[in-house]
Amino acid sequence: MEDEIYQVKLTDVFEGPMDLLIHLIKKNEVDIYDIPIAMITEQYLAYLEWMKLLNIDFAGDFIVMASTLAQIKSRMLLPAVTDEEEYEDPRLEIARPLAEYLQMKSAAEELAHRELLGENTFIRKPGEVRKLFNQDGELIQIGLFELIDAFQQLLKNISPDDRLDLTADRISVKDRISQLVDIFEKKQSVTFIELFSDRPNKTEVIVTFLAILEMVKLELLRMAQHTQNGVIRLFYQ
Repeated sequence: MEDEIYQVKLTDVFEGPMDLLIHLIKKNEVDIYDIPIAMITEQYLAYLEWMKLLNIDFAGDFIVMASTLAQIKSRMLLPAVTDEEEYEDPRLEIARPLAEYLQMKSAAEELAHRELLGENTFIRKPGEVRKLFNQDGELIQIGLFELIDAFQQLLKNISPDDRLDLTADRISVKDRISQLVDIFEKKQSVTFIELFSDRPNKTEVIVTFLAILEMVKLELLRMAQHTQNGVIRLFYQ
């Protein structure tokens, strides 16, 4: 239908709720075992609202995690127990799984960098792709939530009077993808900010965001961020 709003499904490509929590913990520079649960819960819910605004379809696991955070927040507000009672910090309910998840993720990344039997069979070697993200340690691979941060910063500079219209008859993500492909075929890598006009409006920002998500899902793009200046660069593959 022409009036159907464009929707992006985050299935089997982008990060899950644990990754969002880790992103928030790193962003706020807090200890995994001393999480300011009220602040992290508020920011977590804000990310979900932002994704809903963009009509991004995320898994129910995100909602379950939001409920868990809200429950832990409520338990933290209860009166302190007496000395005779055994007390366990409610935040450990999420800190322990996070620690285990980080260990598993670290192990998976280490395995991914090992030589694979028969990798020369493929047109593009895994090592060749990895080189794009490890140029003298200056670039690191990033995901959905770092990209959301970059778009939020861009939206802050746009007037609140600029109204957003995501209906299909006003905006075409497919057309924007075609435009981006043309850009990347001329340049194999482009910085995030180069994809926008000097004074982008809200619609341009959102449709570009959705187009990038689709291209990442189609494995046409990979994203990396400079460790020092925070500049995001997108690589065409």
